[in-house]
Amino acid sequence: MTRGARLVSSAFLTQSRLSYERHSMADTPPVNEPPGPDGSASTTPAGTAASPPPLEGRAVQLAVLVAALGYFVDIYDLILFGVVRVDSLKELQVADDGLWILRWQMIGMLIGGILWGILGDKRGRLSVLFGSILLYSIANIANGFVQDITTYGYLRFIAGVGLAGELGAGITLVSESMSKERRGYGTMIVASVGICGAIAAWFVGTFAHWRTAYFVGGGMGIALLLLRIGVYESGMFQQVKKREVSRGNFFKLFWPPGRLRRYLAVILVGVPIWYVIGLPISFADKFGKAMQMTDVPKPKDALLFAYIGLALGDFSSGALSQIIRSRKKALLVYVLLTGLFLVAYFTVGASSKTAFYTTCALLGFATGYWAVFVTVASEQFGTNLRATATTTVPNFVRGAVAPMTLAFESLTPKMGVLNSAQLVGLVTFVLAVGSIVLLDETHGKDLDFLED
Repeated sequence: MTRGARLVSSAFLTQSRLSYERHSMADTPPVNEPPGPDGSASTTPAGTAASPPPLEGRAVQLAVLVAALGYFVDIYDLILFGVVRVDSLKELQVADDGLWILRWQMIGMLIGGILWGILGDKRGRLSVLFGSILLYSIANIANGFVQDITTYGYLRFIAGVGLAGELGAGITLVSESMSKERRGYGTMIVASVGICGAIAAWFVGTFAHWRTAYFVGGGMGIALLLLRIGVYESGMFQQVKKREVSRGNFFKLFWPPGRLRRYLAVILVGVPIWYVIGLPISFADKFGKAMQMTDVPKPKDALLFAYIGLALGDFSSGALSQIIRSRKKALLVYVLLTGLFLVAYFTVGASSKTAFYTTCALLGFATGYWAVFVTVASEQFGTNLRATATTTVPNFVRGAVAPMTLAFESLTPKMGVLNSAQLVGLVTFVLAVGSIVLLDETHGKDLDFLED
């Protein structure tokens, strides 16, 4: 897989350069529209008279490779609980379904997203790449030694905090290290390779003891730290760091109203992805029983098929956004596909286990717009807030699993398992479609600007 990532990245990225190499802000006016009174994107240039030296092709490829492999380990550890949930809880002699552990892991990611995002804008993107993976690797190794359910939950929370920093820092670094014309390919590679970590989690979690699976995840993370030694910091961040400008102020994302609109819109676009993973896929056994299937599907098998689809979807959605030169249109296509395949899941999926797993794979493909989603999150905000936004946005989406599962559980006694899940899904779908309309088109946008 590593070799494949290198070959693909080489084909797309050999001639990549920092976008501001071509657009030194000392000589060329910014390409962005003037800021509006409602807080639309600022055009304050981030560069200075002396532009930073560009990252050469190999440096860009290494940044993409390291971000992709880091996300691979991140997704492996993120999904692993869903794979080993039943076996681990059975060995620990716990009767409940472990939904509260998943909820605490996601809450940890929400908190970690804020902490790592702020650190990424204040101390640098690389500091987050190192710190986050070290934390969740140690937590996962500790998970392999757990003997009681309470400690299990605490460690998944700590792991969630660590997992929160990887994707945002990696996507920010790649976006700032590539030209505006090609960065979509870079983020596409990161997401597509990273998603395959879930497939690896399925195989390890299925064919090895659940404790061993946690040891493998932690070990991969520690090994990955060595690969990151040769990665360079973002030149855009280095330039901004020299200036007297506010960096990593989380609360600036909530004012003025135009900036808040952008921030909330990006988050809501991604929520259907984790509705699908957090409910219909992760609790496939519960939904299979509710649909009166005689051969009840297994959650870990549903996760495998969904993430195979996700890997293909990430690649295709990223490529589509580059080909049609529009992030918004690509997002709309895949969100609509998600709605279509959710209908199939709750209808055709009940006919057989084969049909059920097929709809899981189709749902994975449709929710594979994660690559475009995180790219848009990075492109919407200036360099002094980019890591904060790009890191918090996907983690708020993941953290949305907590209120969604709470809503699902509270509605189930009155509406039943299927109707309550469908209602929650319908709300997320409608909000996502409406939010796409509110987003700015960012394909080809110069990222060398600041937020006032």
